[in-house]
Amino acid sequence: MTNQKNVSAVIALITPGIISLLMEKRDLSLERATGILYNSQLYRLLEDEATKLWRLSHTVLYDLLEEELDRGEITFPEEQI
Repeated sequence: MTNQKNVSAVIALITPGIISLLMEKRDLSLERATGILYNSQLYRLLEDEATKLWRLSHTVLYDLLEEELDRGEITFPEEQI
């Protein structure tokens, strides 16, 4: 059984990759990219252990964040439903 403390540790490992992709692909500063991620719906869902989003790679999570930013919604991968 996974607890929130372990999930938080995994999130700490995942977020730098997402932020790096945001900086690279959207030509953003570290501060701006970090703010976008931490204020996103995706991040709120990622923090919720029950969603199991923390199991996804940072590249898949980045794609979900891009979708949220571009369309205002997130379509979850089949395995997450």
